[in-house]
Formats: sequence, structure tokens, C-alpha cells
Amino acid sequence: MDGARSVNGRAGGRSSAPPGSGEKLADWADGRLGLYGLAKANMRKLFPDHPSFMLGEICLYSFIVIILTGIYLTLFFEPSGVEVVYNGSYEPLNGVVMTRAFESTLDISFDVRGGLLIRQIHHWAALVFVTGMLVHMMRVFFTGAYRKPREVNWVFGWTLLMLGIITGLTGYSLPDDLLSGTGIRFAQGAILSVPIVGTYLSFFLFGGEFPGHDIIPRLFPIHVLLLPGIMLGLVTAHLILVFYHKHTQYPGPGRDEKTVVGMPFLPVYTAKAGGFFFLVFGMLAFMGGIAQINPVWAFGPYRPDLVTTGAQPDWYLGFSEGLIRVMPGWEINAWGHTLQLGVFIPFSLFPLILAAIGAYPFIEAWITGDKREHHILDRPRNVPVRTGLGVAWLSLYVVLLIGGGNDIVATHLHLSINAITWFVRIAVFVVPVLAFVVTKRVCLGLQRRDRDKVLHGRESGIIRRLPHGEYVEVHEPLAQAQLHTLTQHEQNGHYEIGPLVDANGVRRPVTASMRVRARLARAMFGPETQIPKPTVEEYRQITSGDHQH
Repeated sequence: MDGARSVNGRAGGRSSAPPGSGEKLADWADGRLGLYGLAKANMRKLFPDHPSFMLGEICLYSFIVIILTGIYLTLFFEPSGVEVVYNGSYEPLNGVVMTRAFESTLDISFDVRGGLLIRQIHHWAALVFVTGMLVHMMRVFFTGAYRKPREVNWVFGWTLLMLGIITGLTGYSLPDDLLSGTGIRFAQGAILSVPIVGTYLSFFLFGGEFPGHDIIPRLFPIHVLLLPGIMLGLVTAHLILVFYHKHTQYPGPGRDEKTVVGMPFLPVYTAKAGGFFFLVFGMLAFMGGIAQINPVWAFGPYRPDLVTTGAQPDWYLGFSEGLIRVMPGWEINAWGHTLQLGVFIPFSLFPLILAAIGAYPFIEAWITGDKREHHILDRPRNVPVRTGLGVAWLSLYVVLLIGGGNDIVATHLHLSINAITWFVRIAVFVVPVLAFVVTKRVCLGLQRRDRDKVLHGRESGIIRRLPHGEYVEVHEPLAQAQLHTLTQHEQNGHYEIGPLVDANGVRRPVTASMRVRARLARAMFGPETQIPKPTVEEYRQITSGDHQH
């Protein structure tokens, strides 16, 4: 045996070296967790490269910054509604009665090293997080990235957006300053408008009469533990599904429903993602350092008998406040109960509109009956009705945001607040319709331009004089990659009920849902929503001769 080992050693040139500590650790982990097979299958996974895909990364990195800064703030914040007399570093408030929550917020801002910077980074990161999620979801909506097999991921993203809004509201209320107290009083009024059970819900939430001493201690664990834990789980599930499904990609040469063109996850994508994280973190730190936000010491502690001048919520709640501010103050008194329709109707519309957004992928799938997987994104112009609906929703949001800040608009532009309120009341019904119609016509116009570019090429700027004296501009033919991008989209027929009588003369049963589905399909994907693509025969006929002018 010794001789055999000697011969093998001489034949191989050298004996095998013993495994290092790193290799032993990797073998140990792989034997218990199966990491090698998982890494081999996913580390070289391709991800398409497009600037709009960074929107999701901005959301993720902002969420990480929120968690890190929130942990730091939790170490110094005291969620207590007990009243104390302030005697701290901010002298203008010395001797003022306030809650311990507001006092600890002042201590963080003026006495804790780096406390104000961390507070402002935390607040800016929260705003960027919600903004990034909204813009990211609108990108997904306009390009149809929510279609099969990503409907569940759309619901995850929609739930994250809703939880982000609620988490922002709870965190916004914790300092117990005059501005946040006004906001939570607004929420309490909306809860009271719920018929029959509104009073009970308010008492349960606030532990008695408003404001009470229990609301801040109750909001604190919800803000720092419950909601972030749920969101962390949803983010993890969202990323797992992104890995499990192939990443969507914009149309282009070499890309189809089965082929992905992009960069490998390791090392290219991870290196770029790591650098982008520090860019996002640096920008948030820069904003937190130079842009003041939520100066609670300027507002003072909350008092139920005061309201901050120009009190405004964070932008993502302006939608709900605008609904309530422009709604007429209707009331119904019946059987000893008062129903505040002026508050309850807007309070109900806000979640209903958002619920419609969450259910849209399933509604569209039912209308189209399309059960195929889609990994190539739509160009928004090729689906004008969907694009119009998205723009209409955004225009509605902007109008209601103006309504939510009608006092600020009135004072800054020297306008009548009543005139602004009536403008918003009318614009709520008119502006979304106009936005839809204009967007649809713009999309159809862009489709016509794409058709002309495919058939006649692009304008070159070169003027040629023909033999008979006419001057024309020379058009250059498009490259094959451009032709593919402009013509790769499908133009399938929309769902139709078909003949009501079959070949045997028997009348087919047609349900109301079938009729509704057919009408919606025609409105969303019918002939009036698309300009026919150039056929191969048309393209050959145009390009076969000297027609490049």
C-alpha cells in the first residue's frame, strides 16, 4: 500500500493538499442546508438590465434604511402618554406640559448624538419607500408585468403599499406633536363615522375618550414590531417569487417568453446592486442632513383644543384627506342615530379604490381569458385603454391631493378656498375622464407613428430633388432590432360571445356575466384600441422598390 501511494504521488506530480478551513465550513453547511445546489441553480441566473427595474431596488434599500434607523430610534424613544413638564435643551418649550413621548422626541432631536440626523433619515426613507412602491407598481401596471404568473406578486406588492401607508401613519403619530395629533384626530373622526360600531371602534382603539393615554403605547408595538415583521415577510416572499419566475423584460431582439437577455446575478448584478444600495443610502443621508422634515419643536405638543395652521399629512395620505375635505357635509338622522355621510362615504371610497387596484390583474385575466405565461412586457402605447385607466387614476390622485391641501393652495396662490373646493368637486368627475380620452388618443397616435416608421423608415434629414423638380426627404430603413421592437406585440382578437344559435338551431345560453365580459373585452381590446400592424406583404411592397422617400 505504501508503494502504491508512492507511485500515485509521483504520477500526479504532487499529493493532494488537505482541505482548508473555508472549504470545510462550506462542506459542513452544504451537507446540512444543501447550499451548493441552491447556489448553482440561482447564482448565475440572468437579470435583464433596464433603468426602470431600479425602482424596486430603491424600495428595498429604503426599507433596509428604515429598519436600521428605526432600531436606533427605538433605543431612545419612550412611547408613553404620561404628562410631564419639559425642562430640557430646547428652552422655548421649558415649563410646557407634554407627554413623555413628545419629550423623548425632543431629547432625540437635541440631546442624543446624531439623533436628529437619524430621525430625518428615517422620515425621508419612509417617504421614498412609499413613493418608490407607488412608482414601481405603476411601472408594473403600465407594462402589464402583473400578468400570469405574477398575479400573486402583484398582490404582495399591493399589500406592501397598503402596509407602508399604515406604518407611515402610525410612525407619524408617535411623537405626539400638534401636527401628528391633528392627523390622528382626523383618523378618529373617520372611525367615528362608521355606522353603529364607529363609537365602539374608537373606544377600543383609544382606550376611552380621545385622546386618552393608551393610543401611543398601542401604536408603538404596531409600528416597530407587527407591521415591519409582516412587511419583512412579504418582501422576502416577493423576492423569492422574483427569483422563481423569470424576470420580465422589455421587447427586443433575442428576447421571447423563454429566453432572458441580461446579466448574471453573480458577480455582475450583485456588484451593481451593492453599489446602488450605497447610492440610495448616501442620498437619504444627504437629504436627512440638509433638508429639514417634521420639526416637532416648531409645532409644540398636541392639545385637543388646538390645530396647527396649514396642517397637512404626508403626501400618500393626501388622497384620503382630499376626499373628505371636498365632500359636502351630508348627514342623516334616523332612529336616534346620526350618519355622517360627508365623512363615511370618502372613508369608504379610499379603500374601495385601492382594492380595485389590487384586484385589477384578476379582472383583466377574466376579461381576456388569457391563461398563458407572459414574460415580455407591453409597450404602454400598445394597450391604450389600460394606459388610459392608469393615467386617469393618477390624475384623480393629483386632483384629490389639491383638495387635501386646499388651504395651502389658497394662501400661497391668493385664491378663494371655496373656489378651490368647488373646482376639486367638479374636477374629480371631469379630469379623470379627460385624462383617459387624451391618453388613449395619444397612444393610438403613437401606434400610427410606429406603423409609418416600419413601412417608410425614419426621417434622415436629407433632402433630395426628384427629376421632375419635387423635393422630398429621404427616409432610412429601420434596423432589424427596431423593426422587431415595433412589431413584436400581439394583436389577438378580443373575447366575443359568438353566434347565439348553434348549427342545429338551438339557442345558446348566454349569462349576464358573459355579456359584461364581452362588452369589457371589446372596450379594452377591441378594434378601436389598436392600429393594425404592418403585414409582411405591406412591408415588402413598400421596401421592394425606390420608396425610401
